[in-house]
Amino acid sequence: MDEPEKTQSPTPDGPPPKRYPVNRAGEGARRIAKELVDPAPDGIHPALIPGLGVEQTNRVFRTDRVVFTVALLFTVAFITWGIVAGDSLAGFASGALDWVISYTGWFFTSIATVVLIFMLWVGFGRFGRIRLGTDDEKPEFSMFSWISMLFAAGMGIGLVFWGAAEPLTFFESPPPGSAEAGTIEAMHTALTQVLYHWGPQAWAFYALIGGAIAYGAYRRGRLPLISSIFAPLLGEHRTSGPIGKTIDIFAIIVTLFGTAASLGLGALQIGHGVEIIAGIGEVGNAVLIGVITVLTIAFIISAVSGVSRGIRALSNINAAVAMLLALFVFFVGPTMLILQVIPSVAAQFVGDLPQMIARSGSQGEEAQAFLSAWTIFYWAWWISWSPFVGMFIAKVSRGRTLRQFVAVVVIVPSAVSFLWFAIFGTTAINDQMNGANLPVSPSEEVLFNVLADLPLAGITTVIAAVLVAIFFVTGADSASLVMGTLSQQGKPDPSRWVTVVWGTLVGAIAAVLLVAGGDEGGGLQALQNVTIVAALPFAIIMAFMMVAFTKDLRSDPLIMRDAYAERAVRHSVRVGLEEHGDDFALAAVAYDHSQDDLAWVETKVDEALVETYTAAIDVIEPADDSGTAAASPEQPAGGADLSSAAAEDAPARSGPSHAGTAAPAGAAAPADAAGSAAGDAPAQQPAAPPKVHGRRSASAIEPSTGVIGLPGRADADRGATEGAAPGGVSDPELPKRRGERDPE
Repeated sequence: MDEPEKTQSPTPDGPPPKRYPVNRAGEGARRIAKELVDPAPDGIHPALIPGLGVEQTNRVFRTDRVVFTVALLFTVAFITWGIVAGDSLAGFASGALDWVISYTGWFFTSIATVVLIFMLWVGFGRFGRIRLGTDDEKPEFSMFSWISMLFAAGMGIGLVFWGAAEPLTFFESPPPGSAEAGTIEAMHTALTQVLYHWGPQAWAFYALIGGAIAYGAYRRGRLPLISSIFAPLLGEHRTSGPIGKTIDIFAIIVTLFGTAASLGLGALQIGHGVEIIAGIGEVGNAVLIGVITVLTIAFIISAVSGVSRGIRALSNINAAVAMLLALFVFFVGPTMLILQVIPSVAAQFVGDLPQMIARSGSQGEEAQAFLSAWTIFYWAWWISWSPFVGMFIAKVSRGRTLRQFVAVVVIVPSAVSFLWFAIFGTTAINDQMNGANLPVSPSEEVLFNVLADLPLAGITTVIAAVLVAIFFVTGADSASLVMGTLSQQGKPDPSRWVTVVWGTLVGAIAAVLLVAGGDEGGGLQALQNVTIVAALPFAIIMAFMMVAFTKDLRSDPLIMRDAYAERAVRHSVRVGLEEHGDDFALAAVAYDHSQDDLAWVETKVDEALVETYTAAIDVIEPADDSGTAAASPEQPAGGADLSSAAAEDAPARSGPSHAGTAAPAGAAAPADAAGSAAGDAPAQQPAAPPKVHGRRSASAIEPSTGVIGLPGRADADRGATEGAAPGGVSDPELPKRRGERDPE
């Protein structure tokens, strides 16, 4: 195959004329483009690449000694610090927390909103049709299993811990400037504030990292690492250098602290469940450390079993048990009140959202104290969990479109969380208003106190304790796998010994954080402080992550094809109207783009993706049964199929190609054009999908060349061509019915 020629195109002087000259469609094509895009090596045009999974690149995964060793030494040093000087560790964490809150609290509150807006723009804008995988790839997991794994890994244990405690706390002590404590208004305000902490903004953090990693790994063939997200900014090679390794080390560290914080919360709640079930007094640190040990062994066993076996099975069990417990409380609790609260709080959330977003330390010390204890802690908590939850979400979301991904990851878990808090929080508040006198502290006791006032308290208490344990196991095993992946250059299934090492360290650091500093700095407060401090560097990383992800999406092959299709069809229709009035059709004709003064589409090509894809595929010749449709010389121009496999799958080359051009209705396409479209492939009946892409002109398809096997683009491109008549014919009645002309 000949090497493509690169042509230097001169810039025209002066603006182009407003009208296209009659019978000069080629010159009109030159005016609508802005930058020459050279065809890719070996004739593969960047816009025709259907995506590339990391496994297709034949990469060899090895343990990254720098990342693994530095993160390991930091963790061991931290554990040693907690054992030798626990009071010093607690004091340092408290001081660091004060600095973070005072000087960077505004950054946490701001980035939470920015990330949510960004992900909604990505999912429901023009990038939403991009698939996290190749164009024809299907999801690996069912919708139920997918959502179950998202929910269990994302925040399952937190929902059980705070499901009744947080709404009751805000009912007794409402956020500053909201409602009076102990009133009906306070109940609605409490649930609204809870939804703010556990709703779309929290899940947007996970969606950002998960979507960016899945896109890079399964569509561009990059390593599934946090650092790989920054390839558009740093370059493919620099992400494996010192900057990339630093990012991955930070990701491991925040994962350790975030997972350890959850393990500590779970141990506290399970310990209280043991007190109730066994009828014993208050358990000490020895029992809590024992609980941590058992949970650590359990999640390590689950982690080494892999996603498809242990993690998916536990996630499905978790979802079923949690659903049964929630339904039980719903039906035996204040059912009618819960049903009335749900729509009321949902509406109030929309109205109060600006006020909650705008709350800051400038509104007084009370507002600053509330933000420090709750809102900023939550944003830091979600950020600390986002590396491992995001990477896990990426692993189980392969094959989904970005629109599906954002809709499910951001909206569905938020809705489920809202229902959970509405059921357990409303039940707790209703008991309190009816004189139950439930204590709000310690928080881990609130759920069991609520269940104690309902029927079958002995059974539901055991179920709740087991649910906490399983929720933690499903989250921690995912964290161990992710830390192993980060330590082994993105290896999808890390070595067992690496998984065991990180799982053991998670349990060790949780035990140290739980008892560090005794009563003054131990327990939940120490966990909160360390989590917030550890999340700050990664919050800064996430800000740059949005820039890198946007740059990646703008050069996606599907977006490039859309640009070509839109401009080619728009131009052809305009020329047809000006030259032939209503009586014209779109035909494929021979056209040499190398002579253009300007090019088709203003875009930048991801050369790294082209090179990687070129090395990963084989060039094949078209076969009789390949489904390739070729136009024959006798085929009318109106029946030219611009979306046939011959048009879509031929490799792009500079030189003579086919341009989407207007011809009089019923006229035959030029023989050389039809012959070029056919190439050496045997003539077959043309397919007639109801769309016109115009990519023959855009992708500069050269006749008589081999066909690159690029399956699956038809479905991905369908949305770009609605309104075109079947078989590539531009409907002459369409402008009349609409009463308007297509804008330039």
